[in-house]
Amino acid sequence: MNDPLARAIGERARLQRIASRRTKTVVAGLAGITPEYLYQIERGQKLPTVAVLTQLATALGVSVGELVEGQPARAPARAKSAAGDALYRALTSPPIDEHAPPALPQLSRDIAAAWTTWQTSPRRYTQVAAVLPRLIADTEQGLRQSGSDTARASQRCAADLYGLVRTVAKRVGRSDVSLLAADRAVRAAEAADDPLRLASAHWNLTQVLLADGQAEGAEDVALRAAGSLESVVRQGNADAVALYGSLLLIGAVAAVRRGDAWTARARLDQAAPLADQTGEHNIYWTAFGPTNVAMFAVSVEVESGEAVEGLRMARQVAHDRSPSIERRVAFLLDQAKGYQLRRDYNSALRLLGDAEREAPEDLRHRPAAHAILRTVVQRGGRTVAGEAAGLALRIGLPV
Repeated sequence: MNDPLARAIGERARLQRIASRRTKTVVAGLAGITPEYLYQIERGQKLPTVAVLTQLATALGVSVGELVEGQPARAPARAKSAAGDALYRALTSPPIDEHAPPALPQLSRDIAAAWTTWQTSPRRYTQVAAVLPRLIADTEQGLRQSGSDTARASQRCAADLYGLVRTVAKRVGRSDVSLLAADRAVRAAEAADDPLRLASAHWNLTQVLLADGQAEGAEDVALRAAGSLESVVRQGNADAVALYGSLLLIGAVAAVRRGDAWTARARLDQAAPLADQTGEHNIYWTAFGPTNVAMFAVSVEVESGEAVEGLRMARQVAHDRSPSIERRVAFLLDQAKGYQLRRDYNSALRLLGDAEREAPEDLRHRPAAHAILRTVVQRGGRTVAGEAAGLALRIGLPV
């Protein structure tokens, strides 16, 4: 049988059984069928009758709808779509309000507060997605109403806001919105005539390009933006040094993704003394510093296939020093991927659990976490696969 519905029901039944840590014999007995029949259902070789499906759902403690339609697994996807759609509407059809927008100092504080929530809160997706449409409307209205004396300040607010919209849109699966926001951030920084914000906006753009698989384009943008800062860096401006270092780090990731690990390592070597110079620095929420350089070094080794070296380096990193929950979770996922490459699925699952405790909403939205979790469910031993399946159910991931 090559029935898509049979395969889907079988996969969901298998996942639910593994999560409950019960054998085929036990579940088959509870459902009143033979273990062989259950095996054929889970493999997608048999489409169960309505009666058998009802008995199987009861044995697994789920509804028939969960086996047929995978309802819980689709809920996060709906939430992601709703958040992304709200951002798209706010960017393309901002409401025209009669009331005056907040004064620029207040708007700047509101944007900074949203950024702080995004970098520090375990519930950052829910909290920030709720306020971004309003911030976009206020910012756009402020731009329309600004005079010659406030135009640059309004554009600075816009550049800061659209950098945040870029990263949120990326995480909720809307690459189109992310690219639109990144472009607006660049245009706003240009209009503000603010070289440091422009470098930060280009750093944001590299993130979009990397997510779209355009490593060469991301590398080119990062290096050009870094070059534009060189004269300010030579003057010893700490913010410029930190932004320059952040661009080197993203340039390192771009290099390793196009297959040049040695260039990536050379850029890390360039960034390390800059991080020692700035210390932990979070200019325009780029989180540059010794901790971030060390975490990027782990990423480069894991991405280049040197999992053993990456995991060795990771043991020396105090990742909790990073001001960004995004970077901390990414670091945990890099380690999980390293253990997956070594086929140490128990350790990979432990790191995924750490990431869930650090930021439970992140695990629902990060494709890298989903890929690792699927591998652990499919290849881990019985106990580990069962725990991984339970985690997959908690975050609504069809495995």
